[in-house]
Amino acid sequence: MTPRRTVALVVGIERYAAGPAWRLPGPARDALRFRDWLLSRGVPERNVLLHLAPEDGHHVDVEHRPAGQADIRHTLLTELPALAAEVVWIWWGGHGVLDEQENNRLFCADATAADKRNLHLESARATLASELLPGRTRQIWVVDTCRTFVEDHRFRNSLPTEMLPAGRRTGAHQQAVLLAATRGQRAANDPLRRAGLFSDALLDVLNGLAEGPAAGPWPPDADALYERTTARLELLGQRGDTEQLPTLALLGHRREVIPTPAPRQAAPVAAIGPLVDVLLDYPLAADPDQRQTMVLGLPPKTVARMRRHPLPRADLVAIVTALKRRPEELWALYDVVTALDDDEERAVALATAIGKFTGPRR
Repeated sequence: MTPRRTVALVVGIERYAAGPAWRLPGPARDALRFRDWLLSRGVPERNVLLHLAPEDGHHVDVEHRPAGQADIRHTLLTELPALAAEVVWIWWGGHGVLDEQENNRLFCADATAADKRNLHLESARATLASELLPGRTRQIWVVDTCRTFVEDHRFRNSLPTEMLPAGRRTGAHQQAVLLAATRGQRAANDPLRRAGLFSDALLDVLNGLAEGPAAGPWPPDADALYERTTARLELLGQRGDTEQLPTLALLGHRREVIPTPAPRQAAPVAAIGPLVDVLLDYPLAADPDQRQTMVLGLPPKTVARMRRHPLPRADLVAIVTALKRRPEELWALYDVVTALDDDEERAVALATAIGKFTGPRR
């Protein structure tokens, strides 16, 4: 197996049809960095099938395709199988959820609030594990999206489901699936550096495993990628930057394992809930632009590890979760909120809720 016989479907989505509340700085840049790594290892440029939806104002010089559902579906079902690869990489960065049937749903760039178009990851994996993909392949799937439970988002409309067609089942393909988080967890993003923490760690590992187009085995060992990337994220976790734990699934190999590390203990929802309820009483909580103004008044290092959400309650839960490790930062939230809205009754209620949650102000 060589880089010359390698094909990659690379997706990075920062901008969604659902609007500014869904913006996610980082995935397009991560996808371009991964593309650069593939080219440095000798993968032909024509074999890198790049789908991007960069943020407005961020010009991308590299030729790329749209990242709508139909565009990605065509590449996955038609173009990729026609290239007759020995090694297949699937790289996806953007928003995602875990549905009620424990399936990962990866939102496409044309997802709207009413029609959340998505790729059904398990269906796509089954497609590329079937005879629809000719020959025998080694596949590495890298998915940097949240795996939060869909019901926690309280979407008004249900998720559309499209199962992709597949050929007859076969044992010819081996798949290693690296997911950025375990079930129910968010995948952290650094908006200041415009990078996903998981993608950034994995790219550092890839660059460290081999230098130059002829160095190291091809493709890299999935277990080594998983272990070294997880070790880097655990260091970030010790610093309080993230709580996510990646997951590795090996499918079609001699052994099949799906490790699910126990997540770190977070503050009970019951403790966060009353504080979030008080924040929701503020009119500014319903406006994504005013919530963004509120966040910009908080310490930059804390803002960098926040995972933002389009829905007010989920967004406030993420903000409080990011602040809860340092009591003084919750009081910084109080200062910002009361500066934006000087209602005295709401200020007293907010101070009381923060005091109950983290103790009196120092």
